Amino acid sequence: MFWKFDLHSSSHIDTLLEREDVTLKELMDEEDVLQECKAQNRKLIEFLLKSECLEDLVSFIIEEPPQDMDEKIRYKYPNISCELLTSDVSQINDRLGEEESLLMKLYSFLLNESPLNPLLASFFSKVLSILISRKPEQIVDFLKRKHDFVDLIIKHIGTSAIMDLLLRLLTCIEPPQPRQEVLNWLNEERIIQRLVEIVHPSQDEDRHSNASQSLCEIIRLSRDQMLQVQNSSEPDPLLASLEKQEIIEQLLSNIFHKEKNESAIVSAIQILLTLLETRRQTFEGHIEICPPGMSNSTYSVNKSVLEAIKARLSSFHELLLEPPKKSVMKTTWGVLDPPVGNTRLNVIRLISSLLQMNTSSVNQELIELNSIGVILDMFFKYTWNNFLHTQVEICIALILASPLESTENGTITDQDSTADNLLLKHLFLKCQLIERILEAWEMNEKKQAEGGRRHGYMGHLTRIANCIVHSTDKGPNSTLVQQLIKELPEEVRERWETFCTSSLGETNKRNTVDLVTTCHIHSSSDDEIDFKETGFSQDSSLQQAFSDYQMQQMTSNFIDQFGFNDEKFADQDDIGNVSFDRVSDINFTLNTNES
Repeated sequence: MFWKFDLHSSSHIDTLLEREDVTLKELMDEEDVLQECKAQNRKLIEFLLKSECLEDLVSFIIEEPPQDMDEKIRYKYPNISCELLTSDVSQINDRLGEEESLLMKLYSFLLNESPLNPLLASFFSKVLSILISRKPEQIVDFLKRKHDFVDLIIKHIGTSAIMDLLLRLLTCIEPPQPRQEVLNWLNEERIIQRLVEIVHPSQDEDRHSNASQSLCEIIRLSRDQMLQVQNSSEPDPLLASLEKQEIIEQLLSNIFHKEKNESAIVSAIQILLTLLETRRQTFEGHIEICPPGMSNSTYSVNKSVLEAIKARLSSFHELLLEPPKKSVMKTTWGVLDPPVGNTRLNVIRLISSLLQMNTSSVNQELIELNSIGVILDMFFKYTWNNFLHTQVEICIALILASPLESTENGTITDQDSTADNLLLKHLFLKCQLIERILEAWEMNEKKQAEGGRRHGYMGHLTRIANCIVHSTDKGPNSTLVQQLIKELPEEVRERWETFCTSSLGETNKRNTVDLVTTCHIHSSSDDEIDFKETGFSQDSSLQQAFSDYQMQQMTSNFIDQFGFNDEKFADQDDIGNVSFDRVSDINFTLNTNES
């Protein structure tokens, strides 16, 4: 039989290791060196554990390779060194984590001047991260003894790999007590205040972006940890520092400098949006928006955050009117002067988050500034900017879905909803939402009748109109909406009623997707199914279901949090279940008596 013969071919690495003069580079030139290391090849690991080999491996990672080398192979040895040191071989981890001289050599990479080589920085960060994960007590103790560690992290925060290292320090330590000690240490080093200081017009864009992203991740990590360890007696010191009113005021003071710097403004708004994030359970209704009092939020928003933002609402409003200067943008259909810009788009996102908070004092400030009117003007001015249209649509949907306003302490005011919702009245009376929809619709129909192109916001305008119709019929604030429509001038009210039954109804009918086929389908058992005979209505019920589904997708928190975190990727079996949970919230009411 074949097992009588020794068919095992020894690795070429084993052959090399039998030589007394074999070098580290010779081994690293072998294609299977990583595979053999991960397979715990005893001879190879013993060779790599030699002091001179470990020092060379670390040197490859932290030292610039020769400039005269071919670019294709210049980073070959640094890359292989990183892979060997992070192959999760316990003996290598032990030696690296316990030998002070090796740690010092590795740490010396941070002593280089900025900017760091981004590729070498990624190798350095990966090696130190796995050491933090496998040897948390030793590595944290070593870093604490380096009094310049936080200074160097701040110095190099513009390099993404160093930002990742900071976040790894917060995520790789799982035991509660050691993790709390790390948080206290970083808080004593004023890491939050120093990151906030970076979000300033005087700093460059990479530092703005990475400081902002670091703070956003710290907020999310802290809140998630608080949920997991609900019985913890110690609060998260980093989150507590960031939520202080004076810290938010400092952040806002930085960006409302004499010089309007778009990068700093957008980075600061990202931090504010993260502080305003809440996770709310889905409630049954037209859209996935949950006003205060209708469902418990997972995260609570600190009152000091809202107070600091409220004090600067007029400055944010000014950004809508006078954003940072941008050059004229020429497009295939016209000239934008000025273009919308990232600043104004993010200011509108901030307003939508504040609307979801539904705080009476903030709402009153928005009314006095007429911020809703300004963003509505932008909706119609920038005909083809669907990013803008989506955010404005969300703002309008939030106002329509929020019947009561909460006070600053988070409670709901105990007043009649028809008298209390000033923001909704403002939307209909001051902003003249109904009149503007009718005007824009008629203008578009006239343009198309003359052979022109359909306006780019018409799909969003259709959904806004449908949202108003739904709010009138069965929305949470239907009484007030009906009253406001009733109080419209008679001519406007008649035009709106005609519009709802004719133009809007016809558009909805055209937009309705056939959820069932009209032809015969033959199954594998040759049974003939005629879906026409099932009695499913293709008009009102399916149209409403599809409209509901569209609005749920549009207003989902997913829009504001779009992105992937490599630490949170689910298995393939789990991924298939992620995007279908909202479908179950749609109420398909089908009349089976119709033929």
